[in-house]
Amino acid sequence: MGFAAPSLYAVPGAHAAAAEKGADARRPVKGVPQMDKFKQVSEVVRDKCMACHSRDYDLPFYAKVPGIKQMIEKDFRDGLRAMDLNVELVDAAPGSGQGSGNDAPVGEATIAKMEWVVLNETMPPAKFTAVHWGSRLNAEDRKAVLEWAAATRAAHYSTDAAPNRANEPLQPLPASLPTDSRKVALGERLFNDKRLSADNTLACSGCHAEDKAGTDNRRFAEGIRKQFGDINAPTTFNAVFNVRQFWNGRAADLQEQAGGPPLNPIEMGSRDWQEIIAKLAADAPLTAEYAALYPGGWSAAGITDAIAEYEKTLITPNSRFDKWLKGDDKALNQAEMDGYQRFKAYRCSSCHVGKAVGGQSFEYMDLKADYFKDRGNPLGSDAGMKDFTKKPEDLHRFKVPNLRNIELTAPYMHDGTVTTLDDAVRIMGAYLSGMPIPEGDRALIVSFLRTLTGEYKGKPLTGVAVAK
Repeated sequence: MGFAAPSLYAVPGAHAAAAEKGADARRPVKGVPQMDKFKQVSEVVRDKCMACHSRDYDLPFYAKVPGIKQMIEKDFRDGLRAMDLNVELVDAAPGSGQGSGNDAPVGEATIAKMEWVVLNETMPPAKFTAVHWGSRLNAEDRKAVLEWAAATRAAHYSTDAAPNRANEPLQPLPASLPTDSRKVALGERLFNDKRLSADNTLACSGCHAEDKAGTDNRRFAEGIRKQFGDINAPTTFNAVFNVRQFWNGRAADLQEQAGGPPLNPIEMGSRDWQEIIAKLAADAPLTAEYAALYPGGWSAAGITDAIAEYEKTLITPNSRFDKWLKGDDKALNQAEMDGYQRFKAYRCSSCHVGKAVGGQSFEYMDLKADYFKDRGNPLGSDAGMKDFTKKPEDLHRFKVPNLRNIELTAPYMHDGTVTTLDDAVRIMGAYLSGMPIPEGDRALIVSFLRTLTGEYKGKPLTGVAVAK
């Protein structure tokens, strides 16, 4: 959950040490042309981060020594799992097919991770700097990274937070986003229309109910004919702020996500879109409403576009934490404020960032310990992002869920096995942060998490708050 665990034997420190002796011994990291994204911190990132957090590294010469090779390879694997800068700097390059090129801003989670390790002086780790003394971040390095983080956040992720809270890793939700009100109205009807399912028994709202904070409060959602999948249904509230949709990221946006469940055989089970369209087209008033917006006639693209437009309105602003971010010092009590500070101290805010308090990155559920072995009972959904990308390195990697209204959306985790906020915080500390969180600190963090419950249509969001 942090920018952590690079190799204790990686090359950059040795190169920096050599450079300090007057010899520029550095070799460029392969395939990393995008250092301009980091502007003034590019030298720091290149010299002291990239070789341990980049897929195209050169192992040091002593990596072939028997007994050392395995340790070095493990260190490099751990560094990549904690933070793969190739994703941010290389995959987003023009022509990669992965991003929008040089104009794409560095992600909020990337900013928060780098900021955390610099503030807490955890990178490079002490054992590494003891051997490679030139790799230590000096005061000027730290200042440059922190100033870059603040400037990047301000340039690309600014909100209406109070000036003294504008650089918090979490930011207030907007009251609304621009939408087409006619498409929203049609999308809401379609979202609640059971004719999208094969047997006319299940609508999208069946698994994402407004009165259950956009969830169904079940471990696994129930599809048609009493079928169950093996993954927890995430909330639709504030999903518009996710970088991608679904736990494994297989949908690029809300529209693509909306096209999945209707044709999933164990969810809504329709054979194809023509089967759905035949039923909807028989509804003359609905067809007239649809044709006024989509004159080309009924289509999957039109249906999912309208549903996505409706889902853009599922925003829950004005939580007590939002009010605090905007400058109301009385919005939170002392325990809640202490909880927020603990939330940041235990690295939670390195991944649960931004307006939705999550949804901005994909992280390994077993980063620091083997969650899956300890839990037992393997599930098909445990593959995580690998199920979508087919890349071995994406095994057990999941979209970080957004924490807005989290007290109303139990059970938790992709497997739906966690039924209390206390246990969720404990698991995150043990398996992602790598820092066991004592019961007292967990209680404070939970008190903070309850301040993230917001409003919908001007009223407090409805649902049943988890007891613990």
